[in-house]
Amino acid sequence: MKQNSPGDNAILEARLLDAVRLCSRRSQPVFVGFLSEAEAFSAQGVLRREGFFHYLFWGGFEGAERVMFGAFPDYLEPEPELFPICAVTASFRDCDKLTHRDFLGSLMALGITRDTVGDLLIEPSRGVLFLREEMAGYVQTQVEKIGRVGVRLTPGFTEPLPGGLGFEPFSTVIASPRLDCVVAAALRISREKAARLVESGGVLLGGVQIMSVSAAVKDGDRLSVRGKGRFILDQIGPETKRGRVNLSGRKYR
Repeated sequence: MKQNSPGDNAILEARLLDAVRLCSRRSQPVFVGFLSEAEAFSAQGVLRREGFFHYLFWGGFEGAERVMFGAFPDYLEPEPELFPICAVTASFRDCDKLTHRDFLGSLMALGITRDTVGDLLIEPSRGVLFLREEMAGYVQTQVEKIGRVGVRLTPGFTEPLPGGLGFEPFSTVIASPRLDCVVAAALRISREKAARLVESGGVLLGGVQIMSVSAAVKDGDRLSVRGKGRFILDQIGPETKRGRVNLSGRKYR
């Protein structure tokens, strides 16, 4: 995971604090980003320090790498549906080989800033672009080619999403459904090393920085470990005859 410079961190912190203040003043959600995975980790520390916990990170789909930060007033439950994120599908000929770099370069050439662009999922003949809502219409009217390849842009996307992320399944047995046990199993490291990662603030569970090694993990939780990878925990349990717990999940490549 690329680390931010001190100057970048200061700018990000100022944007986050502005969002929290505006949310409180206006009693309505305020959004920042898209943020990289490193920025999202940094944001967790700022929010924890400020004692602000009514927020959500969301990138348009489960497992997104680039996510938007949303600060929510107390009366409003943070929900993915409230985020100003739109998807745009780019269709092109199967013989035309386009990459993530091709799409990002074409978007940047329009003067679009990186923080308005989320994940770009690319497969043969199709790409799905996650954008801030205010950028989606502009991109659809301005982009006719990616590089030298003609593309057709349409709003939204159809399931399944392009498999650009990919994953590899894993299964094991753990002592208990505690966070340190799960991190140790997912990374194949000792429980002591896993505990240090958690206590240092390097673990996100469901998009939230968790620093308690005894935090409970449940089916469907998303786990991110700074510099180590991202996981979906598909099933916790059942217990074995010896009282241990079966764990199965997927690691994003």
